[in-house]
Amino acid sequence: MKGQWGLILGLLATLLIAIFAVINVDAVQVNYLFGTAEWPLILVILGSVLMGSVMAGGLAIVRVFQLQQEVRRLKGRVSSKQTQAVEAKSTGQQKQEEAHPMSDKS
Repeated sequence: MKGQWGLILGLLATLLIAIFAVINVDAVQVNYLFGTAEWPLILVILGSVLMGSVMAGGLAIVRVFQLQQEVRRLKGRVSSKQTQAVEAKSTGQQKQEEAHPMSDKS
Protein backbone atom coordinates (compact mmCIF):
# COMPACT_ATOMS: atom_id res chain seq x y z
CA MET A 1 0.00 0.00 0.00
CA LYS A 2 2.90 2.34 0.76
CA GLY A 3 4.27 1.89 -2.77
CA GLN A 4 0.89 2.70 -4.28
CA TRP A 5 0.70 6.00 -2.38
CA GLY A 6 4.20 6.86 -3.52
CA LEU A 7 3.26 6.15 -7.12
CA ILE A 8 0.06 8.23 -6.85
CA LEU A 9 1.92 11.18 -5.27
CA GLY A 10 4.64 10.94 -7.90
CA LEU A 11 2.08 10.99 -10.70
CA LEU A 12 0.31 13.98 -9.14
CA ALA A 13 3.60 15.87 -8.80
CA THR A 14 4.46 15.06 -12.41
CA LEU A 15 1.05 16.25 -13.55
CA LEU A 16 1.36 19.53 -11.63
CA ILE A 17 4.86 20.18 -13.01
CA ALA A 18 3.68 19.42 -16.55
CA ILE A 19 0.68 21.76 -16.23
CA PHE A 20 2.88 24.49 -14.74
CA ALA A 21 5.42 24.07 -17.54
CA VAL A 22 2.81 24.11 -20.34
CA ILE A 23 1.25 27.31 -18.97
CA ASN A 24 4.67 29.04 -19.02
CA VAL A 25 5.74 28.85 -22.68
CA ASP A 26 7.18 32.35 -23.00
CA ALA A 27 10.82 32.78 -23.96
CA VAL A 28 13.15 33.83 -21.16
CA GLN A 29 16.74 34.94 -21.10
CA VAL A 30 19.09 32.42 -19.45
CA ASN A 31 22.48 33.69 -18.27
CA TYR A 32 25.42 31.26 -18.49
CA LEU A 33 28.95 31.83 -17.30
CA PHE A 34 30.05 32.40 -20.91
CA GLY A 35 27.00 34.20 -22.32
CA THR A 36 23.24 34.38 -22.53
CA ALA A 37 20.54 32.66 -24.54
CA GLU A 38 16.80 32.75 -24.95
CA TRP A 39 15.00 29.53 -24.06
CA PRO A 40 11.35 28.68 -23.73
CA LEU A 41 10.41 28.74 -20.06
CA ILE A 42 8.95 25.23 -20.38
CA LEU A 43 12.44 23.86 -21.16
CA VAL A 44 13.99 25.80 -18.28
CA ILE A 45 11.37 24.43 -15.87
CA LEU A 46 11.64 20.83 -17.11
CA GLY A 47 15.45 21.01 -17.15
CA SER A 48 15.48 22.32 -13.58
CA VAL A 49 13.13 19.56 -12.44
CA LEU A 50 15.29 16.95 -14.18
CA MET A 51 18.51 18.27 -12.63
CA GLY A 52 16.90 18.41 -9.18
CA SER A 53 15.63 14.85 -9.54
CA VAL A 54 19.04 13.57 -10.61
CA MET A 55 20.70 15.31 -7.67
CA ALA A 56 18.13 14.03 -5.17
CA GLY A 57 18.41 10.51 -6.61
CA GLY A 58 22.19 10.64 -6.38
CA LEU A 59 22.06 11.71 -2.75
CA ALA A 60 19.54 8.96 -2.00
CA ILE A 61 21.79 6.35 -3.60
CA VAL A 62 24.76 7.55 -1.52
CA ARG A 63 22.65 7.36 1.66
CA VAL A 64 21.43 3.85 0.84
CA PHE A 65 25.04 2.76 0.24
CA GLN A 66 26.09 4.23 3.61
CA LEU A 67 23.24 2.47 5.39
CA GLN A 68 24.09 -0.86 3.73
CA GLN A 69 27.68 -0.53 4.93
CA GLU A 70 26.46 0.21 8.46
CA VAL A 71 24.16 -2.83 8.39
CA ARG A 72 27.08 -5.05 7.32
CA ARG A 73 29.26 -3.61 10.09
CA LEU A 74 26.57 -4.12 12.73
CA LYS A 75 25.85 -7.68 11.55
CA GLY A 76 29.55 -8.42 11.97
CA ARG A 77 29.48 -7.03 15.50
CA VAL A 78 26.39 -9.08 16.36
CA SER A 79 28.00 -12.20 14.95
CA SER A 80 31.17 -11.67 16.99
CA LYS A 81 29.13 -11.00 20.15
CA GLN A 82 27.12 -14.19 19.56
CA THR A 83 30.35 -16.15 19.12
CA GLN A 84 31.70 -14.68 22.35
CA ALA A 85 28.47 -15.55 24.17
CA VAL A 86 28.58 -19.16 22.95
CA GLU A 87 32.23 -19.47 23.97
CA ALA A 88 31.51 -17.96 27.39
CA LYS A 89 28.55 -20.29 27.90
CA SER A 90 30.57 -23.38 26.97
CA THR A 91 33.44 -22.25 29.21
CA GLY A 92 30.99 -21.70 32.07
CA GLN A 93 29.49 -25.17 31.60
CA GLN A 94 32.94 -26.76 31.58
CA LYS A 95 33.85 -24.99 34.83
CA GLN A 96 30.56 -26.06 36.40
CA GLU A 97 31.14 -29.70 35.37
CA GLU A 98 34.65 -29.60 36.82
CA ALA A 99 33.34 -28.22 40.10
CA HIS A 100 30.52 -30.81 40.42
CA PRO A 101 31.54 -33.90 38.45
CA MET A 102 29.02 -36.26 40.13
CA SER A 103 26.05 -33.90 40.40
CA ASP A 104 24.38 -35.00 37.14
CA LYS A 105 24.72 -38.75 37.82
CA SER A 106 22.03 -40.45 39.97
